[in-house]
Amino acid sequence: MTSAITLLTDYGLDDGCVASCHGVIMGIAPEARVIDISHLVPAGDIRRGAAILAQTLRYLPAGVHVAAVDPSAGGARRSVAVEAGNRVFIGPDNGLLSWALLASGGARAAYEVANDELFLTPVSPTLLGRDVYAPVAAHLCSGRKPADVGPELPLERLVSLPAPTARLGEGAVEGEVLSVDGYGNVQLSVTAGDLAALTIQVGDTLVVAIGRRRMTLPFRDSYAAVTPGTLVAYTDSAGMVAFAINSGDAAQRLGLPPGAHVRVARGA
Repeated sequence: MTSAITLLTDYGLDDGCVASCHGVIMGIAPEARVIDISHLVPAGDIRRGAAILAQTLRYLPAGVHVAAVDPSAGGARRSVAVEAGNRVFIGPDNGLLSWALLASGGARAAYEVANDELFLTPVSPTLLGRDVYAPVAAHLCSGRKPADVGPELPLERLVSLPAPTARLGEGAVEGEVLSVDGYGNVQLSVTAGDLAALTIQVGDTLVVAIGRRRMTLPFRDSYAAVTPGTLVAYTDSAGMVAFAINSGDAAQRLGLPPGAHVRVARGA
């Protein structure tokens, strides 16, 4: 097992939670390299956490990936360790890991994280990232096998978020709002390749239907290509089509929550 451990949480940076996770890992596996993906996932936003983890994976080394975003922390939610490709994912079984598992080629084995010999004690039920996930990840980096964390689970019992979809039709592509970042940029499940299949390219105008609303907006290479306050579509760093406002908040102006249906076509 590689010595790389990544951390994704909604803990924020206002207290010592993140530092304590680092400290626990270093105490067990001082050779481990820890990469912080993000600790600013909106509180309890499983979908946003799932999107960040899945879209970041291609840039991360193989290793153990810890994710802790769980609005039901302290409840009966089980914790899992899942093998996919050459990676192990550890976190709550609430769908948070599901898109990353798909991006890694699909889960091949899953285990309930139940071996308390690998935990810190006492375990705080509201900070499993520190007391369960971090030490388990460190033990895996130090030579323990995923099967050591607890009993194997049937893969079909893992909780999954509905996979983001985009459907190409005649002259248009239908998708959904995948996530909204901290700047209010709205990421769609539509890819740059979907627009290319419709022969839409940078410089064109898009017609966007959101429910009964229709609007036109420019498709440019970045939000900086339009004047401040202007709504624009562009391809973001993950290769997904996104809406933004130069120096503004597109999600707030459009009232677009994650999961909202969107239809995109070429404008006149």
